[in-house]
Amino acid sequence: MSRADAKRRVLPAGMISAAASDSALRLNADVVVVGLGAGGGMAFHDLALAGVDVIGVELGDYFAPEDMRCREEVMLPKLFMEGASRGTVDQAITVMQGKGVGGSTLHNTNLCKRLPEPILEIWRGQGVEDLGAELQADFQRVEELLDVHPVPDDRVNANNHALFRGARELGYRHAVLSHNRQGCRQSGMCELGCPNNGKQNAAKVLIPPALNAGGRALVHARVDRILTRGRQVCGVAGRAIDPLSGAELQPFEVRAERVVLGASATNSAALAIKSGLPDPHRLTGRRLHIHPGAFVMGVFDETIEGWKGVPQSAECTEFLNFGHDAEQRVWLVSGFAHPGAAAGLMPGFGAAHASMMRLYPNVAAIIAMVHDHYSGHVRPRDGERVQIHYRPDRAELNQVALGMREAARILFAAGARQVIIPTSPPRLLDSPAQLDGLTGAELGPFNPSMVAVHPMSTMWMGADPRSSVVSSHGAHHQVRGLFVADGSLFPTSIGGPPQIPIYTFGRRVARALLAGLPAR
Repeated sequence: MSRADAKRRVLPAGMISAAASDSALRLNADVVVVGLGAGGGMAFHDLALAGVDVIGVELGDYFAPEDMRCREEVMLPKLFMEGASRGTVDQAITVMQGKGVGGSTLHNTNLCKRLPEPILEIWRGQGVEDLGAELQADFQRVEELLDVHPVPDDRVNANNHALFRGARELGYRHAVLSHNRQGCRQSGMCELGCPNNGKQNAAKVLIPPALNAGGRALVHARVDRILTRGRQVCGVAGRAIDPLSGAELQPFEVRAERVVLGASATNSAALAIKSGLPDPHRLTGRRLHIHPGAFVMGVFDETIEGWKGVPQSAECTEFLNFGHDAEQRVWLVSGFAHPGAAAGLMPGFGAAHASMMRLYPNVAAIIAMVHDHYSGHVRPRDGERVQIHYRPDRAELNQVALGMREAARILFAAGARQVIIPTSPPRLLDSPAQLDGLTGAELGPFNPSMVAVHPMSTMWMGADPRSSVVSSHGAHHQVRGLFVADGSLFPTSIGGPPQIPIYTFGRRVARALLAGLPAR
């Protein structure tokens, strides 16, 4: 996209492209929100509707439903950070994170759960305040706003039914999941964006009302620095980015006495570090949790066609426990991969790989996702890239092994004739009797291939500035006027989908910020 193309691009009223400007942009507002995903989008929405002069700044593009294409090679580079190639520094774990107006809510599969009470109890013990009735009321209001409801029985596809069938046979605890969908046509391509506008996500539910209320949004704009005067925030600065080539264009600056970081647990922490913000206890960017997960695939005689219908409507929580001493910490959830990703997971080369791919219509898959106690850390790199340091220790690998064994057991109980476990070398199993040999001692980097989609905890909440980065309502302990409103806030891994908690804490942060503004 050339600058001329950017100028011709039709965007919603109140939204402008930094790439379309011929010169450096200089804007002013009361509040600037960095990142328009779940947390930043909610803060932007609530502040704008309260009459605050607020600007949301987004690195990615704006996508109308008609811009979405159900093709991996088209949408992955557009919807994901670093063209969907972001990973840990050793590249052993792919870390999928979204960008664009709506952030990861553009590509997620709409899983909605509140924070479990055991997690809230742990957080209370770490000094986080106000986690009682008011938080539950906020959860309820967010769920109503986003139209969260259990997936109807007639929309549970064959891939999800495989998990239900196997869990029932084994007597494992399982349940249908809740989603935020309205007008869903069951195209099955949620992870590539929704061409039918069926997701009740940030881009659909939050951003348009905010713009209608007077909020402004600046897209194609990468924030490189948080501006401060002493210990008072005074805005952000960065570069316009060509949305097609990624080339850096002219600089921009937004002056504001309050800044909300909603750019994700990796990008917000990296930006804070890059900006040289005061951090006397060297906490920012640490405590990174990511819920690392591995796919396990079952081959069935009957046709599954897991790419069709509503994805990820089934879960098994038999092995998911919370607490510092939990011996089993694995969330099992149905999953499926589009053809390109599936090809990367299927074992073999050449003709052998082609033979495996011909089984694709008969494959059901379960993701074994670890509620991780291990933590890594984040550091900035150049441009939008970050360094993610995370290599699971033996305790975490034991959980990965447990998850893969039990996912395989569920698939066998559901009727799979063969199970594929993506270790190195891959295991092709014909019987659950072969599972006992799979232990964490055999696992390590690239063994198995792992993916993470839930980074969190790098700027966590707490009452004590010596042991936390922000307050219980997101206010930075060291810099006045700076707030955090994304998954960075979580003091621990949460063991489930984070979007509803992130939306909800985005609302709490907006409320706290509003309380400190002059009466309007």
